[in-house]
Amino acid sequence: MKRQVNIIGQSPLVIQLKQLALQVAETDMPVLIVGETGSGKEVLARFIHAHSRRAANSFIPVNCGAIPAGILESELFGHEKGAFTGAVQSRKGYFESADKGSIFLDEIGEMPLETQVKFLRVLESGEFQRVGSSETVYSDARIIAATNRNMYQAVAEKNFREDLFYRLRSVELQIPPLRERGRDILLLAENFVHEFRQKHKIAFEGFSPEATEILMRYPWPGNVRELRNLIESLLVLEKGKLISPEILEKHLVQRNRYKSLVHDPAKSEKHELHVIYSSILQLRQEVGEIRQMLQHLIHNPYQPQYQPQLLLPGSPEIFIPVAGEQEHPSPEAHPEKRVEGQIEQEGLQSLDEMEKKVIAQALESCGGSRRKAARALGITERTLYRKIKSYGLKDPGPAGNG
Repeated sequence: MKRQVNIIGQSPLVIQLKQLALQVAETDMPVLIVGETGSGKEVLARFIHAHSRRAANSFIPVNCGAIPAGILESELFGHEKGAFTGAVQSRKGYFESADKGSIFLDEIGEMPLETQVKFLRVLESGEFQRVGSSETVYSDARIIAATNRNMYQAVAEKNFREDLFYRLRSVELQIPPLRERGRDILLLAENFVHEFRQKHKIAFEGFSPEATEILMRYPWPGNVRELRNLIESLLVLEKGKLISPEILEKHLVQRNRYKSLVHDPAKSEKHELHVIYSSILQLRQEVGEIRQMLQHLIHNPYQPQYQPQLLLPGSPEIFIPVAGEQEHPSPEAHPEKRVEGQIEQEGLQSLDEMEKKVIAQALESCGGSRRKAARALGITERTLYRKIKSYGLKDPGPAGNG
C-alpha cells in the first residue's frame, strides 16, 4: 500500500514551503533541504518523492553521518566480490537500489571528501563504479540531500567541495524551526496524540488551556522531533490524565536541566537566555512546593505528616514537632515569624529580581525589540509586556517592537 505523506501545518511559512516542494516535485532537479535538527527534513523529502512521477518506485533514505567513513563508499556505490576483506559476494549500493526512484542523503555535510568526488560524478551524469570494479554503472535516481550545518562555512573551511555544493543546491528549501510556526505546534501535537492513541489503544484527557499556552510559547530547540517525544512521554508517564501546567512544566524542566548540562558555550546568546529563564522556572516550582509545606506547618504544626525536620538548602534546621510530643512553643516563638524570617534569610523573594534582570538583559541584547526578546526568553510577547509593566522596566514601545 502506498504510504501517505503530508506536511502538517497552516502557518504562512509552511504553506509557502509546500507550494515550493510541489513545484520542485514535478522536476528531476537535485534538491538541498536545510533546517535545524528534528525539523522534519526527511518528511519533506518523502513529500517531494510522493508527489513526483517517481512515487511508485523506491525511496531510499541514507544517513551519511551514521555510516562509518570507511564503508560509506561501498554502501552508496556497491562493491564487487573480493574488493576488500569481508566482501564475500557482490552487492548493489544505494544508488543502484534507488534507480528510477529517489535517494535521500541526510547529513550530507558529513560525507568524506574522497566520497564527495565520486558523488559529484553521479550528480552530474548518474555514472559511478562499484568498489573493486572498473565497469561503469548508471543510475537514474532523483537526489535529495539535507543538512543542518552551515554549508557556506563548511566550504570555506575546505570540509565540503565548493563545486559539489553549488551543483547540489540547484534548488534549496529552508524548513522553518518549530518555534516560528505558530499554531502549527498545536496541530502537530494533536496529530501525534491521535497517532499514539490509535497505535497503543490508550485514553487521553488532553491539555488544559494553560498547558496549551505553554506549548505555544516554549521555543522547542529539538523542533518537531522533541514535540513528538514529549507527547509520547506525557501519554505514557502521566497515564492519559489531563495535562496541567504543573505537569507540563515538570517535564520541560527535566528536559532543560539535561540540555544545560551538555550546553555548548559557543552557542548563541539567545539559547543562554532560554537556559536562564528555564532555571528560573525550575526555581519557582521548587520554591512553590517549599512554601506549600511551610504553610501547612504554620496551620497544622502537630500533624504527623512530615519528618521531624525540614532543611532548606544552606539553612539552619527548622524544628517541627512530631505527633505525640506535647511541647508548645513559647509565645515569642511564633511559627509564622520563624517561617517568614527563614524565607527572608534565604532570599527566596530574589527570584523576582532574577527574572527582572533576565528580561532587561534580553531587551538590551535584542536592541529593544519586544518580539525578539519574547522569542529569546520562550514566552509570549503579551506575557513579556505584562512583566515589563510589572517590574517597571522601560517599555521600548511600537518603535522597538520589530
